[in-house]
Amino acid sequence: MSTPENTPGESNYSRPVSPETSAGQIVTHKKLRSRHVMMITLGGIIGASLFVGSGNVIRAVGPAAILSYLIGGLLVFLAMRMLGEMAAARPTIGSFMEYARVGLGDWAAYLVGWLYWYFWVGVLAYEAVLGGETLHSWFAFLPSWTWSLILILIFIGTNAISVRTFGEVEFWLASIKVLAIVVFLGAGLLFALGLWPNSTLAVPNLWEHGGFAPNGFGIAFTGVALVIFSYFGTEIAVMAAAESEDPAKGIRQATSTVIWRILLFFVGAVLIITMVIPWNDLPEPINVATAPFTQVFALLGLPGAAIIMQFVIFTAVISVLNSGLYSASRMFAALADQGFAPRFVAKRSRNGVPMWALIASTSGAVIATIVNFAAPGSGIFDFIMNSAGLVALFVYVFVSLTQMRLRQKMTPEEVAGLKLKMWLHPWLNILLIAAIVGVFVVMLFSEGGRNQVWTSLIATGVLIIFWPLVRKNLKKRKIRLNAEIIQEEIDGGTITQH
Repeated sequence: MSTPENTPGESNYSRPVSPETSAGQIVTHKKLRSRHVMMITLGGIIGASLFVGSGNVIRAVGPAAILSYLIGGLLVFLAMRMLGEMAAARPTIGSFMEYARVGLGDWAAYLVGWLYWYFWVGVLAYEAVLGGETLHSWFAFLPSWTWSLILILIFIGTNAISVRTFGEVEFWLASIKVLAIVVFLGAGLLFALGLWPNSTLAVPNLWEHGGFAPNGFGIAFTGVALVIFSYFGTEIAVMAAAESEDPAKGIRQATSTVIWRILLFFVGAVLIITMVIPWNDLPEPINVATAPFTQVFALLGLPGAAIIMQFVIFTAVISVLNSGLYSASRMFAALADQGFAPRFVAKRSRNGVPMWALIASTSGAVIATIVNFAAPGSGIFDFIMNSAGLVALFVYVFVSLTQMRLRQKMTPEEVAGLKLKMWLHPWLNILLIAAIVGVFVVMLFSEGGRNQVWTSLIATGVLIIFWPLVRKNLKKRKIRLNAEIIQEEIDGGTITQH
């Protein structure tokens, strides 16, 4: 293959991604605005795990759950900063998969890209099932599975029209969630300080019921393994920013400012809950009525708290469904661009939407949804959900290793010119990897996490088995591309035949 040589002072990092997936190369349609990118980030992460699942963490850890969410959030913040450094230098739709390919090799891109897509297929199935059951409880004239399929079709439509349409829908869905959390934080703080009508100072609830860490500080660190997955989805911002009007600016905002808002929402919400309600008085969150957010709103005297929260949580569900379809389709298209998936999957519509990737990603969710309703006792749906459990940890490790490798390839001038730079390189990378290993060990020795570990390893093993075949196809693809480039040079007269 005839390739241009690096100019003096230029490293491979100057061209870290393929032209097929570089921002601005294929994105010619109306692009996302900064407000879209911000809300897409929040929309992809704020869901039932915060509104409902936080109750389980607090019941297990006590008020020290605040530390669990804080530590988990800071680890994700470090990963996002590393990803932001790479993405700000060269935005790409494939995001961390593309950088892994350049920094670590094709095998790393293949593995992390497919695992990430597989993760979102499971999430899409889960959100579709949950949304269908919610709609069935409101409108019982259709079965749950029908409502689930209707939701999937609706959000195929919002994603298929254009990326701007997707961004606009996500903006308003995420806005409802953000508004609910802002009201919750503001009113909850007034209640905890005794400034709300019929309230008394509730801050001592943080330490009066067995102490701040009633079950020991060790379980607070164990709780990190439970909460770190709640933050997974922030990386959508980098994908979305690559299709925005100003990719570099969007990425800097997403990795610097948005993550602080997410930390505020998660850590702040848990702080309010543990102040307003004694941790050992929280009911098991088996439905919306017993969710911690509903309990706090009820104490505030908000009429119809359960109904309001049911609407908010449903909004959260369909918001994640919307953003999940976007993320899965973009990653699948990026996989196809690099030869890790069939070529037709990479085909884009006139509006820049990878339609085949969108449909294929949805097909996985549809199959999983039908299996859940048709054969609920088969265990297939549970396997899909559990086997994607470690993807967040895999992605963060690959991001850390890739950023370290790409930084090594850079010249001193390039490092000095970075618009967004990781702090204390490479020590914070090492800290992040060590922390993730710790989370992995905690999961391996906990009953709930052990299933996720083994099923995730099985899914990863299947991908590894297929890697030799994929690698063989990659070699054929490179030979074909080399031949095409040489032919173009001959036709263009840049190579003279003798």
